[in-house]
Order: sequence, then C-alpha cells, then structure tokens
Amino acid sequence: MTKASPLPLVGVPACVRDVDGQPFHTVGDKYVRALAISAGVAPLMIPSLGEDLLELRRLLRSLDGVMMTGSPSNVHPSHYGQVETPEAEPFDPARDATSLALIRLAIEEGVPLLVICRGFQELNVALGGTLHARVHEVQGRMDHRRPQHPELDVQYGPRHPVKLRAGGPFAALAEAAGIGGELMVNSLHWQALDRIAERLVIEAEAEDGTPEAVSVKDAKAFALGVQWHPEYKAWENPFSRQLFEAFGAAARARAAGRPSDDVFPLAALGQA
Repeated sequence: MTKASPLPLVGVPACVRDVDGQPFHTVGDKYVRALAISAGVAPLMIPSLGEDLLELRRLLRSLDGVMMTGSPSNVHPSHYGQVETPEAEPFDPARDATSLALIRLAIEEGVPLLVICRGFQELNVALGGTLHARVHEVQGRMDHRRPQHPELDVQYGPRHPVKLRAGGPFAALAEAAGIGGELMVNSLHWQALDRIAERLVIEAEAEDGTPEAVSVKDAKAFALGVQWHPEYKAWENPFSRQLFEAFGAAARARAAGRPSDDVFPLAALGQA
C-alpha cells in the first residue's frame, strides 16, 4: 500500500477582538477557505498569545507554512519608530507580539510564508521598514480604501491595475495564469508601505507608486506578500488561484521532507 502524503499544516495567526467585553481570537473565513480550497492545505489558527507564551520556533517545526491575514487593525507605530496617533488606529498589540516575531522566524527557518494586507505591512515592519498611516492623504496617491458598498463582490471587486516586475515570481505566476505584465486587483487598505525594508524586493506597484507586492531576497523558501486581497473567492480568479496553488506546493514540499516526529508538544502551551 502506498503511503499517503502528509496533509500540509499552515498556521494562521489570529486577531484579538472584543466581543461583549471579552477577548476572542479570530480568523476571517475567506482566508482559511482559500487555503483549504485553492492551496489544498489544512489551516491551523495560531492564538495571538505572544512570543512569551508560545514557543514559536518549536511551533514552526510542526508547520508547513504560515499565512498572515488582513485585519481592521494596524501595526502599532512603535514597531517602526513612530509615535502613536489616532490616524494609525485601531491597534491589536497581541497580534503584533505574535506575528512580527513569527514572520522573522519563518523566514529564518525557511518555512513557506504568504502575507496579505495587514500581513504585508507586518512583513515590512518585521524586517525594518516603515508605513504610511493614511496613504490616501499622501500627495499624489489615490484612495486605496474599501468601496462603501453593501455587497462584498463590489468591495472586493477589481479597482486598479498593478504593474509586475519583469522576471520576478509574480510575473511568472501571471504567465502561468495566462496573464500579461499587469493585474487588476482589489483595494481595501488605509495604510501602505513607506520605507521599504532592505530585504524586500518590490514585485508590483500601483499607478501611483504604492507598493502592492513584494518578495523576500535570498529566502530559503516561498516568501511573498501582497497588499490586495487574493483570498476573496481565490478559486474564481486565475492569478489568485496560481498564487495559492504555488503556496500550497511549497507547503507540500516542506511536509514531505519534515520528520514525522517534529510535533509541537502540548506542554509548550502549558496544557500537559
């Protein structure tokens, strides 16, 4: 009997939100659904308990990939050397304490990494970059915020083109999807990358110069990020499908090579 291939596990750090006066750890359905359907992996929510309570390096040994999601919250300005202002709110310090460390460790350990929207901004901050708190107020930039419309298909519908860097990984994915050097993407963000971290390569830009996609230089494994939301009905969009399939392939490659005894012990969560 042929041994079945291991099902790749992809960790997804949660946001912490107040529900009736109590903190809840949450992950949006569209993200985990895209992972299951379009990447063919099993999503695993990581509670945002911070690096002190979660032994993140040991946790990564049990994971075949990490995906950072979007969120209504923003990275706290203190993480990129700026002062807290109302313009940069709302914040989620618990997620910051988990995601920023996890991004750095995933890159260091060669764990496949896909980051989206807030995750895109987290990646830049984790590697030493900075952010615009309200990019629509920066001279020469267009309004990248979510359309004020009740239907999700409109909110997440195509808004503007992005130009792909020739010869880069996003250009290769676009070619595989039968698309040229430009993509039409959705746009639902207030914040944007300002100073780009030295380890990042800009792979796509909007017409106003806003960075929309990046890769990590000299990454040991898949390490890509986008400012838009490819997870929304990813299986219906040729490029999004290619992106998630490529991430899933990277996770399966790691799962196939990971020792079967690389298991995260419950004791590490204080649950033994």
